[in-house]
Amino acid sequence: MDGSENDAATASAAPKAKWTSELSRAFQYYLDRSTPRRTERWIGTLFIASVYVLRVYFLQGFYLVSYGLGIYILNLLIGFLSPKDDPELEVLEGASLPTKDSDEFRPFIRRLPEFKFWYSITKAFSIALVMTLFSVFDVPVFWPILLFYWIVLFLFTMKRQIKHMIKYKYVPFTIGKQAYTGKNTAATGGMGLSTD
Repeated sequence: MDGSENDAATASAAPKAKWTSELSRAFQYYLDRSTPRRTERWIGTLFIASVYVLRVYFLQGFYLVSYGLGIYILNLLIGFLSPKDDPELEVLEGASLPTKDSDEFRPFIRRLPEFKFWYSITKAFSIALVMTLFSVFDVPVFWPILLFYWIVLFLFTMKRQIKHMIKYKYVPFTIGKQAYTGKNTAATGGMGLSTD
């Protein structure tokens, strides 16, 4: 009798597992296709964020959810702006970023890549939007205190991050791409690179 119950449980679990696997595979397929479309991805995220902000504004509630979302996005932003190999830790281990022109050049690699940053923010806004559908998450709080605390936290965190950038001389953004100009070095003042 125990064998027939196990067979029935296995038989009912098999279609569910197959359906979950197919859904996961389809989701990953569309996620992979969106990888090179940076602008479209961020426009979609901006749309979801706008819907969330409008919903919170018109409902006049869910401030605690918004505060948690803000803290999470601040955490993601720190990871996005930080280098993968933290220079403070490397100094303790003996390795460090180049400080002289003769040192080896190492490009800036983010701790949190842009795609994962986008995906995490989109997921966070989507979850927060779903949470606004349930009144159990609408905890009454005095929102100006939360807003003030978040702004203070943001300012102190960004101040620390900017000091870190200045101390270790890295910029997490690339404004223009350097291009090799060829043998025409006399026109550029002896430099073989120009910015586009």
